[in-house]
Amino acid sequence: MLASAVGFTVMTTLIKYLGADYSAALQTFYRQVAGFVVLMPFILARGRGAFHTTRPGILIFRASAGTLGMILSFYAFQKMPLADANALSFTRTLWLVPLAAFVVREHVGPLRIGAAVVGFLGVLLMIRPGAGGSFAIGLPAGAMLASSFLFALTVTGMKVMTRDHSPMVLLVWSATLGLFFALPGAFLDWRWPAPVDLVLLCLMGVMGTITQGCYIKGMSIGDAGAMAPIDYIRLVFTTAAGFFLFHEVPGAWTLAGAGVVVVSTLFITWREQQLARRPASAAA
Repeated sequence: MLASAVGFTVMTTLIKYLGADYSAALQTFYRQVAGFVVLMPFILARGRGAFHTTRPGILIFRASAGTLGMILSFYAFQKMPLADANALSFTRTLWLVPLAAFVVREHVGPLRIGAAVVGFLGVLLMIRPGAGGSFAIGLPAGAMLASSFLFALTVTGMKVMTRDHSPMVLLVWSATLGLFFALPGAFLDWRWPAPVDLVLLCLMGVMGTITQGCYIKGMSIGDAGAMAPIDYIRLVFTTAAGFFLFHEVPGAWTLAGAGVVVVSTLFITWREQQLARRPASAAA
């Protein structure tokens, strides 16, 4: 999980550093290329079996939502301070609460609902939509919130699909379709990268794949309730990177709102772990 946090920090730092010359859509394309290349040995070894599915519609929806979510999050990381964008990315856990109730038909009790509401109040502390005399949410912050919602949709879809699909099949479909869906945006903003930039773009994509792999591995071999808090160390890492590399100093409102979001999402994670250990009839 610590390696995942480090990889995430390196990836988002490169996103911001390269953001002046390469659009979020083009960066997403390189990220998807890296993921596809990493999975190529498995695809070649399994052939058509790597794509075996009985519900391609859900996989297509997951890939399209994930690709759009990635473009929006890359845009937010380019335009916002790293600490602010990273803090808003944690709202994915908050979005999972209503999605669990309405999509998966999971019983969601008042404790988790209350924690989600408190978490979104923390979001309001960070973005303070009325602070500048207008109640509009800034475009980068809105992009990150939309991205978190789309990523929550992909996680919800994964919960449904893992009932009869292996994680590797889901990754193959996500990487392959993600590359296909990223092509139009990359084509519209295409520019040939300089040799150094090409290396950095490839490194950004590889770090994104490593981040995802380390996160899945950490969650699979450790208790999710114990591993989730470690993931929040990336907030510290990205804040430090923003300060030392881009001279970004998070404000008091950002720190306060981020604290509320982190505490509420940790409570939701802990509550889900508690309910998972009980019989379904005891869920609350």
